[in-house]
Amino acid sequence: MPTATLKPTSFPFAAPAASPLRRLRRQLTLVLAACVLAGCASKLPAQVDRPVSSAQPPAASSPLVQISQQRQKAESKAGSGVSGFEILAGAQAAYGARLALVQGAKHTLDVQYYAIHADASTARLLEGVVNAARRGVRVRVLLDDFHGTGRNAQVMRLAFEPNIEMRMFNPLPGDRDSTISRMWNAATDFQRAQQRMHNKLFLADNVMGIMGGRNLGDAYFDNDESSNFLDTDVLIMGPSVQDLSSSFDSYWNNERAYPVQSLISKQALEDMQKSLRERALRSNDEDTVETAAQTAQAASSGARPSPPDGEPRPDGDITPEQRERAWDMKPVDLRSVPLVWAHSVVLADAPSKIPAVDSDGQTILMSAAPGMLENKRLNQLRALAETRNPGHIPSADSVVDGLVQLLSYAKKDLLIVSPYFVPGESMRQAFKEAVQRGVRVRVLTNSLSSNDAPIAHIGYARYREELLRDGVELYELVSDESDLRAAFGLGSGQNSFREGRRVMLHSKVLVLDGQLLVVGSMNLDQRSKLQNTEIAVLVRSRKLSGQAGGMIEKGLESAAWRVVLKDGDLLWQAPQNTRLKDQTTEPDASLPLRLMLKIISPFTPDSLL
Repeated sequence: MPTATLKPTSFPFAAPAASPLRRLRRQLTLVLAACVLAGCASKLPAQVDRPVSSAQPPAASSPLVQISQQRQKAESKAGSGVSGFEILAGAQAAYGARLALVQGAKHTLDVQYYAIHADASTARLLEGVVNAARRGVRVRVLLDDFHGTGRNAQVMRLAFEPNIEMRMFNPLPGDRDSTISRMWNAATDFQRAQQRMHNKLFLADNVMGIMGGRNLGDAYFDNDESSNFLDTDVLIMGPSVQDLSSSFDSYWNNERAYPVQSLISKQALEDMQKSLRERALRSNDEDTVETAAQTAQAASSGARPSPPDGEPRPDGDITPEQRERAWDMKPVDLRSVPLVWAHSVVLADAPSKIPAVDSDGQTILMSAAPGMLENKRLNQLRALAETRNPGHIPSADSVVDGLVQLLSYAKKDLLIVSPYFVPGESMRQAFKEAVQRGVRVRVLTNSLSSNDAPIAHIGYARYREELLRDGVELYELVSDESDLRAAFGLGSGQNSFREGRRVMLHSKVLVLDGQLLVVGSMNLDQRSKLQNTEIAVLVRSRKLSGQAGGMIEKGLESAAWRVVLKDGDLLWQAPQNTRLKDQTTEPDASLPLRLMLKIISPFTPDSLL
């Protein structure tokens, strides 16, 4: 069973099913249940102690600081104020970079994620985090609360480790071991429950960091047995990391961030673990609940965790093969990773984009303006996009708004990767105007069969024909891993292709005119624009943009359906050099799933997708 991270509209209060139709049915059932249930809302704590803390300046005693300074000095063309970047596309690069930061940190680790899944890959990473804390590193973990139930709630045990602080952002009231309770409480404040902290940061000693699309879990590191995400991060060295740390601090010290101890006790988490194990044994569906937090707490720094002998291992459990793959991953050598040094700008939504709540969990007046994109940032963005002065850029209220404004500076080419692509009318108009200026606009998104949130596909499908008529070129990811070959670096490292595994697009990348690269947590959809908080880094570099663009081009050719209009009807053209054939309906999607989406489409607004 895949450990895919679901979007809020998917109501992930139960484990995702194997097929898109079963997932959609479960999503709709939970949506309807949430709509009819009412009341019974438990309360959030009224008095919460949130000690203020901030990122520490990079210290000369840190090996990571020394490596960063030596590498920048060795780069003769680097200049001042630049940072080093490496695109992390494959599983080994992404996982190995995180291992290297955990093992190399001497002073601080700041970790911010939308989702941390309790599974084999996370177990090893969080063991490293605990070991770092035990050797004196100050650790702060900030996690959105949408997935903080059931097995994944066990990750919260990190908060009870010495030298680790953990806070949950925008928590939902209700019993973390009860699906019904969480649904009841989400239904009483549906809009706030839909607004999530979607940022992803992994920062070490305030001098090196990783940001991009990946959450923490097997499916993000090519280690799930059935479904994996195709994703992109960047490793960053240098001053841009301090901008990322400033964003982290603004969320960490915000009133929407609740220390774990104010929400649940260690004993309650241990009772949940015992209950999960007992229920699994009774149902003959053993989930060992050998969670990331447990493994990290119990294991020594060099020991590989192994499950107790004789326990059953049905589908959905952590397998020995998953554990072995996670432990076979090697940390990268930060002294030799191929970096590109360039000027960059960090754009981040303010935490106040999500409304604050009172002790009853109800929305209260927002305490600040929704946007964090100040005129200074937009002026920096303009300087990155163009060498000449194009005039004043109006202020923007979100990262997505800032990126839409960036589209107006494209002169020749726009390459966009957005797994959930719901442009809305204003974004569609921006694409149309770009095409009319002579810009080639290409967009890669999920096909229906590769989309882990089938409901989100509605918002894309309703604009698909208009976008094609406007001249936008659309591509949709092939979902079967056996058809993808080595596109985007999938399968790099020790993991080989395995027949029948499903692949889901999760990268969020934009390349403008071959000279400006954007990587972040945001999708080009209305949820990222209006509801979720997001973060992105914009890098002005022809070399780095060329690397990303080449990767995307390869994927468009060999790993994606090209959608075109032929005689007024949609046609999915098969990628080159594959066994696939052209299709006249959504490829690899069943008729019941397609019909169900058509039925519910009129009742599903863009803002919830």
